[in-house]
Amino acid sequence: MRIENSFIAADGVGEKTERRLWQDGATHWDEFDPSLVGEKTGDRIQSYIRDARRALDDGEYRTLAETLPSGSLWRLYENIRDDTAFFDIETTGLDAATNDVTTVSVHRGGDTTTLVQGRDLTVDALERELADASMVVSFNGKRFDQPFLESNFDLDLDTPHLDLMYLCKRLGLSGGLKSIEQDLGVGREGVEDVDGREAVRLWKRYDRHGDDAALDRLVKYNRLDTENLRIILDDVTGRLHDDVFAPHV
Repeated sequence: MRIENSFIAADGVGEKTERRLWQDGATHWDEFDPSLVGEKTGDRIQSYIRDARRALDDGEYRTLAETLPSGSLWRLYENIRDDTAFFDIETTGLDAATNDVTTVSVHRGGDTTTLVQGRDLTVDALERELADASMVVSFNGKRFDQPFLESNFDLDLDTPHLDLMYLCKRLGLSGGLKSIEQDLGVGREGVEDVDGREAVRLWKRYDRHGDDAALDRLVKYNRLDTENLRIILDDVTGRLHDDVFAPHV
């Protein structure tokens, strides 16, 4: 499902009206006919389509994201898949006020970059990898990763942020990221036994003793977090398409 299949962002249009439009054959902006709804609603939808089409053509994805209701940002993903940044951080603890970010991995455009504290983990690098993306995707990142980064760095991340945890819950996929990976058959070859606590220990072994093998293992774990997010989001958006859109067309 793409943003062009959506009418719910138009003023006065709810899920019921949108479903009725789909059922009446208006499954795309190009197929909308004002006669399918009342005059006022028709004018609002036409105004929305005109503004949204302009924003889409101009690459103003933040504008499009701001018009979508909470929980519907996934509808924009197919439009900007190649410029979506999947990200995950590792830290020395859970409190941003007293702990540090150790690594940040970003998977974008088929490539994965890992920034490491003391090497290349800087605000400039974070802005290049995250702030310049059309959308960022995390798992529980709205409550943890993004605030942690903004607290530890002079960073104001206003990029549209899709938190995959909430979409998974919507589909009955509960638990942490690794639990959901297991449910979907997504693997972590080579770092199956690494978890958050082990990630902290790996960093300490590198930071205190110069153990490069520990850092390599931590980086691999962190990179798989982001790459698996893409796999899961592809699966989840497919399920949402089948649940939200397909039954009505």
